[in-house]
Amino acid sequence: MTIIYALTLKQLRYLAALKEHGHFGRAADACAVTQPTLSAAIAELETLLGAVLVERTKRRVVFTLLGDEVVERSRPILSGVEDIMQITETAQAPLTGVLRLGVIPTISPFLLPRVLPALRKAFPRLQLYLQEGLTAVLLEQLELGSLDLVLLALPYEAENIETMTLFADRFSVVCPADHPLAATKKIPVDALPSESLLLLADGHCLRDHALSVCSLARPRLGAFEATSLHTLVQMVANGLGITLVPQLAIDAGVLNGTGLAVRKLQGENPHRDIGIAWRHGSRRRESFEILGHAIADQIDAS
Repeated sequence: MTIIYALTLKQLRYLAALKEHGHFGRAADACAVTQPTLSAAIAELETLLGAVLVERTKRRVVFTLLGDEVVERSRPILSGVEDIMQITETAQAPLTGVLRLGVIPTISPFLLPRVLPALRKAFPRLQLYLQEGLTAVLLEQLELGSLDLVLLALPYEAENIETMTLFADRFSVVCPADHPLAATKKIPVDALPSESLLLLADGHCLRDHALSVCSLARPRLGAFEATSLHTLVQMVANGLGITLVPQLAIDAGVLNGTGLAVRKLQGENPHRDIGIAWRHGSRRRESFEILGHAIADQIDAS
C-alpha cells in the first residue's frame, strides 16, 4: 500500500506520454517539461514499483509487457482526474476556461477559418487550444485525457466516446476540364473509373469515406495516394486521375486557380458527416453540445 500512495499522477502522465510519442524528447515537449525531468520521473516510478517499464536503447523506446499494462490501467485514472479539473473550470458557466480541441487535417484548414471568429465572439472566456492529427491519434489522446474534444468526420468506429453530428459534407467529383466525366452534370457513383480514382493515403478517414461512397473495398493496386487534399487536387490538375472532394474544402477554395471541373455525385449517401466526439460520460457534455450547435449554426448561416 505504501508504494501505491507514493505513485504520482505526474509520473503516470509522463509514462502515458512516452507510450503515445515513443520518444523521450517528444514526450517531454508534449508535457511541457525537459527531457531529463520526464526521464527521471519515469525512472523513479520504476524504482517505486521495483520493475522495468521501459527498455531504453540508443535508437528506440520499447515498453515491457508490464509497462503496457500500467499505461492501460492509468488511462481511466488520468481521464478521471482531468474530468475533475474540467468540472471546476466550468462550474460557473459553460464554455469557459481551457478546451483542447483536436481536429483532423481534412477539416481543420477548411472549417476553422469560417467558425473561429464567431466562436471567439460568442464565448470570450473560452481558451481554445487546437491540435491537428489523424483521427486514430486524436481519439487516443482523447482517451488519455490530453484532449477534451475532437472535431472529426463520421462515421468512425471507436469505443468509449460519444458523438454529435453537426452537418453533412457532400462529396463532388473533381476532374480535369477535358476529362469525359466533365461533360456530365451529375455523375452516378457506378460511373466512376476506379482505376484512376486518386485517394488520400491510409490513415485518413476521408479515404475510407470516399471508398464507402464508391462501394469499393480498396483502390486498385498502383493507385496514386496523397497526404493532403491540396496535394490530391494538384495531382488531378496534373492529369493523374480524378478524385472526390468534400464541399467544405471546395467552399474554402481548395480548387482555386486549378481550372478543374466539379460535378455532382449521385448516390444514396454521397457525403461524410462532420461531428464532434468526447469521452463517454464526460461531465462537460452540455458545453460540448453548445459548442457543436454554435459550429453548425455558422455553417448554416454561411
